[in-house]
Amino acid sequence: MAEQDFYEVIGVEQSADAGEIKKAYRKLAMKYHPDQNQDNPKAEEKFKEINQAYDILKDEQKRAAYDQYGHAAFDGSMGGGGGHPGGMGGAGAFSDIFEDMFGDFMGNGGGGRRSNGPARGSDMQYTMELSLENAYKGKEATIKIPVNDSCDECSGSGAQKGTSSQSCSTCNGAGRVRQQQGFFTIERACPTCHGEGAFIKDPCKKCAGAGRIKKAKTLKIKIPAGVETGRRIRLTGEGEAGLRGGSRGDLYVMMNVKPHKLFQRDGANLYCRVPITVTRAALGGEIDVPTIEGKRASVKIPSGTQTGQQFRLRGKGMSMLRSDAHGDMYINIFVETPVHLNKKQQDLLRDLDKSMDEGKSAGKNSPESSGFFKKIREFWDDLSE
Repeated sequence: MAEQDFYEVIGVEQSADAGEIKKAYRKLAMKYHPDQNQDNPKAEEKFKEINQAYDILKDEQKRAAYDQYGHAAFDGSMGGGGGHPGGMGGAGAFSDIFEDMFGDFMGNGGGGRRSNGPARGSDMQYTMELSLENAYKGKEATIKIPVNDSCDECSGSGAQKGTSSQSCSTCNGAGRVRQQQGFFTIERACPTCHGEGAFIKDPCKKCAGAGRIKKAKTLKIKIPAGVETGRRIRLTGEGEAGLRGGSRGDLYVMMNVKPHKLFQRDGANLYCRVPITVTRAALGGEIDVPTIEGKRASVKIPSGTQTGQQFRLRGKGMSMLRSDAHGDMYINIFVETPVHLNKKQQDLLRDLDKSMDEGKSAGKNSPESSGFFKKIREFWDDLSE
């Protein structure tokens, strides 16, 4: 009988990634596990098929060979040892998932297999606050961060000078031990060396055998013009030192542009709310407004300007990242009603108001308000009919 396609056994497409395959396998393995199906003799056979398929598809090299040659890659005709790979009826594959799910309870710390070789240092993140002006023009900044750095006394080995770590005799340097528990073969961190594969007999006095010490590290960083909040800058190799001679992690500097007292930012554009007097709005004129580059720009206000009118200043906005271009600046006008008037000012305004209500000027000087009240009168007339 023709052997079933491994992808069909797992229930995924051939284009599925490792995560999708693992998820599908885990679901099927739990469904057909013999302990969950004691009254179904076919479940154990199905369980073995699932594990055999997963044992191939979880391994990149085996999967590549299967994709190219099919089952022939493992039946001996391609030079293999014959039979289905995986051994123990697929128990090894299920152990991988079992460890992945319950690794925290087995002393593993992270749920995955650990290596006693060099381990890459952790990445770090630093949040930098900067003003809108500095975001506009860019700057070179100096930052100081606490970091786990390689111990200069033992060069990161954790052992005193002239000594070295010794291979663990319990796990023979593997860092892992296997234990058979019924159907399962469980792999866990070595209890003697705690998964390191080695132990230090004479630890370095400066770092107490850790191989790393806490330091304050000073770095210079160039912030490009046009950065926005949320933008991050990666400094390769400036993170924490690796363990046992491993490579350093990276440092990610996150940008946080502080709010400005005059400008609101929207991408590369800036908005500025400018209040003007009633007389300036009515008569018109010119006003000076600030720009983000620290200069002044003149804006012509036409007579009769209303609250909400907007004036555009091309190229007076923010710098655009990795470009010589700039956004625009928008002036939003707010006409301010005068307050705390003295008697003379009140009399002048009454005379002005009276003159606008007389003769040909009636309704002409305030077309919106006169039009609105005309609609109100028509509304009331309609109701009275």
